[in-house]
Order: sequence, then C-alpha cells, then structure tokens
Amino acid sequence: MRASAQRPREVLIPPRDRLKAIGLMCLAVTLFSALDTSAKYLVTHSHLPAVQVVWARFLGQFTLMLALLSVMPLPALLRTKKIKLELVRSFLMVSTTACNFLALRHLRLDQTVSVTFLAPLFVALLAGPLLGEWVGWRRLVAIFVGFLGVLIVVHPGVGSLHPAFAISFLGMLAYAFFMILTRFLAAHDTPLVMLFYSILLGTFALAPFAIWQWQWPQTTQEWLLLSCLGAFGGMGHYLFIHAYRLAPASSVAPFLYVQLLTMVGVGFAVFGDMPDIYTLVGAVVIVASGIYLLHRENRLRAEVAPIDPP
Repeated sequence: MRASAQRPREVLIPPRDRLKAIGLMCLAVTLFSALDTSAKYLVTHSHLPAVQVVWARFLGQFTLMLALLSVMPLPALLRTKKIKLELVRSFLMVSTTACNFLALRHLRLDQTVSVTFLAPLFVALLAGPLLGEWVGWRRLVAIFVGFLGVLIVVHPGVGSLHPAFAISFLGMLAYAFFMILTRFLAAHDTPLVMLFYSILLGTFALAPFAIWQWQWPQTTQEWLLLSCLGAFGGMGHYLFIHAYRLAPASSVAPFLYVQLLTMVGVGFAVFGDMPDIYTLVGAVVIVASGIYLLHRENRLRAEVAPIDPP
C-alpha cells in the first residue's frame, strides 16, 4: 500500500542501534553530572579558584584528545572553512562552562541543570531569525511554558533570589548560541574539527589567568578530581556525538533529561542536597516542554522526509 510506503527513513534504524544510542546518551549525561559534581566540590569544599577549575577541564580534554587522535595530524584538526565562527563557538563553550562552575558555588546541582534545560527552548526560539528555521504557534506555546518552568525553579519573590541564578541563566544563553552555531557549522566542518576547536580557547586563552591564580591541591582526592575533569567532559561529549550518529535525534534527545535524575542522585550522595518542591515542579514543566518540542520537530521532519519506494 502507498500509505505504508510513506515512512521516514529513520524508522529503518535497527532497534539494537537505537538501544545502544540511548545507552550512550544516558552514560554521556552521567559523565556530565560527574563533571559538574567534581567542579562544585573543587570550588566549594576545596576552595580552588574557578578559573583554575575551568582551565583544568579544558586542558584535560585537550590532552586526552591529542592522545586519542595521535593518528590524525594536527593540521587536519585545524582545517576549517569557518575559522571565525569556530572561535566564537569556542568562546561560547568557555563562557557556558565558566558560568556554570561559578553558579555551582551557590546553587544546587539540580537547580543549575534545570536552568540549563531551558537552552533547547531558546534554540527553537532563536533558530528562526538566525537559521531561518521558524517555529509554529504550538512550539511557541511550548517555549513560553518552558520559561514558566524556569520561573518556578527560581521562584522570584519567594524569599531572596540568589544572583547565581543570573550567572546560570547567562551560561544557558551561551549554551543555546553554542548549539545554534554547532548546527550551522556541522554543514561545513567535521565533528572532530568542531570538537577540537570547541576546547581551543579554553585551553590556551585561560592558561595565563589560571596559572596566575593557581593554588596547589592539598589532597590526593583533589588532584584526582582536578585530573578527571577533562576525562568526564571529553568522554561525555564523545559519547554524546556517537549517540547521535547511531540513531536520530528524536530517539535519543529525550534521554538528555536523565541528567536531572543523575544530578539529584549525586547531589544527595555527595553534598546531602535534596531538591525543593519549586525545583521539582519547574523541572517537570521544562522537561515536558522540551519533549513536546522534540515531538513536534520529529513530526515536521517526518512530513518532509524522503519517501521509500513501494
């Protein structure tokens, strides 16, 4: 029948690959939670300078990437068709990491990740004027509901609103523009080149500031956490990219929100933090809005997908 032929090609992805991609995504966000937990511990309990922790995160990933990609010549990693945009994207990566680590000095893990979850909604909102990918009224409503979710998390007017929420919000904005540039540059540069450039400024531009404010870790645990930052971030991003290569975004993107569960878990295990009712309700609203946006994008993609022959 003709109706059975009108299926998007992405449904032909083997179920095993979908399950593998979902597993990789869950592992990736778990590593991201480990990264944020380690950073929060280092800047709050060990009282290391935030710039030192941010630099250690990029330096570690840079070293790890060079070690794993030693078979690929460095000139090949630097070969890009959009050098200025790659550097802007790298700056945004530094900005979102720095803002996140600074906010973690004062906010719980579940609070910062709830604000970060607003980034995909901003991407949907900004993709129209920046990429020509305009959203319909249903997705605009979903974006507005997501904003309400963040207002619930920060609950302004109920007690004092900590300034760290503003820092977290700025980091989320930087992350949203980072994702938009990633979507644009994906048509021009290879994933490895983009991954390399994303850590370039963080590795070299931050070095003088980190060395100037450097404080030697006092314990083996602090050295271990500082050394693992790059591994957590680098391996997390590698698994993240690989998950999207195995299966369509509609299959794996909803599992980004597993990070909320891992953040709550490690936040309680390491710091004894429990999410309050505002964070729980707001996070549910934000996650629901994000999943609805993914559903709408998948529907629209299916409508324009290539048709399999009968």
